[in-house]
Amino acid sequence: MDSPAEPYASLRYFVLSHPSPHVAHVEINRADKLNAFHEAMWLEMGSVFRALSHDPEVRAVVLSGRGGKGFCAGLDVKAAAEGDMLGSSGGGKGKMDAARTSQKLRRHIGEFQGSVGEIERCDKPVIALLHGISFGLAIDIACCADIRLAVADAKFSVKEVDIGLAADIGSLARLPKVVGSSSWVREVCLTARIFGAEEAQRVGFVSRVCETKEKGLEAATALAGLISEKSPVAVMGTKEILKHSRDHSVDDNLRYTSVWNSAMLQSSDVQVALLSGIQKKKPRFEKL
Repeated sequence: MDSPAEPYASLRYFVLSHPSPHVAHVEINRADKLNAFHEAMWLEMGSVFRALSHDPEVRAVVLSGRGGKGFCAGLDVKAAAEGDMLGSSGGGKGKMDAARTSQKLRRHIGEFQGSVGEIERCDKPVIALLHGISFGLAIDIACCADIRLAVADAKFSVKEVDIGLAADIGSLARLPKVVGSSSWVREVCLTARIFGAEEAQRVGFVSRVCETKEKGLEAATALAGLISEKSPVAVMGTKEILKHSRDHSVDDNLRYTSVWNSAMLQSSDVQVALLSGIQKKKPRFEKL
């Protein structure tokens, strides 16, 4: 059961399949360039995850990179330079002044941030499998996922200081909230040093290290399959409330939870789950 989903058949830079019921597998499809991103790719990724968020057939998502060398090598710097992503400065003929250049860049960065952020905003849990080269933008993308698994060969780096900029797509905002050690986060962000899968697991960036990419995909798909068997109402609510708790106080989150569940507890899923436990049979939940 590994055929492309019909609504996503026109994708150019991503491949989408269904390895098991209610599970979508999204693969970054630019292996010849180590899955490095340019503008059309991140816009397409945003569209993919917006669609998955609203797809009633999907309850969990696996995200990986095609090819054997890497999940994602980050931003395609050559494509960015050729596309004038960095803008132009000065007031000479054919050039924008500093204010207009800044406004252009601000909008461009915001669009980029928004596209990557669709992974985090997706109503369905996203499991990222990181392997091989996972630099720069790979960290931004991974931080947006709900669960991160790594292959033993994974090599990570918050690479942006090596190309002369502060990471601006989400690593500096999210990584300190993913990993408990502020010292470690600052070390890897300020030095751009490469760290491996074992270190990533030790600090809590990933929850599991798999021996090979194949075993990693099996583990990620199994996790997604297990999640997809749960109430989609409960899963969506759990993701939403956990996301809210990251950025709010305990009291604020408890109030938010009470409002959320005042609506969601009216779902038939609660009765279905309770009855299945009593009757010792597998529950079947309606699409969301």
